[in-house]
Amino acid sequence: MRTRPAVVAVLAALAALAGCSSGPATPLGTDVADPAATAPVAVTTTAGAATTGTAAPAGAPAASAGASGGVPTFTARGLVPLWPFTTAAQVRTWQDAYRGGGHQPWHLDPGRTALTFTRAHLGYGEIDRVTTLAVSGGDARVGVGWTDPETDLYAVAVLHLVRYGTGGDAPWVVVGSDDTDLTLDTPRYGGTVGSPLRVGGVISGVDESLRVIVLGPTSPTPLGVVQGIPAGGTRTPWSATVRFAAAPGTVLTVAVSTGGHVKGVERFAITAVRAA
Repeated sequence: MRTRPAVVAVLAALAALAGCSSGPATPLGTDVADPAATAPVAVTTTAGAATTGTAAPAGAPAASAGASGGVPTFTARGLVPLWPFTTAAQVRTWQDAYRGGGHQPWHLDPGRTALTFTRAHLGYGEIDRVTTLAVSGGDARVGVGWTDPETDLYAVAVLHLVRYGTGGDAPWVVVGSDDTDLTLDTPRYGGTVGSPLRVGGVISGVDESLRVIVLGPTSPTPLGVVQGIPAGGTRTPWSATVRFAAAPGTVLTVAVSTGGHVKGVERFAITAVRAA
């Protein structure tokens, strides 16, 4: 999704939402193919390193996870929790299991959460590394990619995560991405959309072939797919139409990717919407 510079108030609000430290994090370059089976490892985080922010929808409510039950809500400052939790009830269920028996501790690790989202939910299995990590309070930017023999760590995308919920064990959730040479500007972040859905943005590249998927929050099987979209040039607009079927109110991830030169997915971007 398209991003814009963050303001201090946004980061302060997200830090207040977390109410705790950033938790364990994945060392850069770590292969986390099975996050749940890997013990958390401490890493030094960079306070204030996040310099871009996820654009919230106009007029979005400022609600924390504690403000709702089973209804998907916006987080503080109008960010949409996409995965692995979309509601306060889901967060509390996991917290009860974690406090009772240490269930799925990787929810406290932004790097492992970002990689699991990328690999298991988006289906981009070749991406297996954390390439960059910046955590400030309850806000994190996680670069994901792979190891390239010539360039060492290669970043495919930067995902934006926040702590969602209350308490020292508030989990990390994906809320969007910070886009550069492949952007997803349409549909509007946090908006309500129907099918067919018009998607678009800009791209810089040569001989690109774009693929767009629409995903619900609980299954990696796409609700809608369009692929083979030709694109290329310098900051060149691209657009397509994708059809999908989802129940009203469902939180949806829209993802665009390109690849085929070196790997199947070499760049991607995501945005968050709700089904009309």
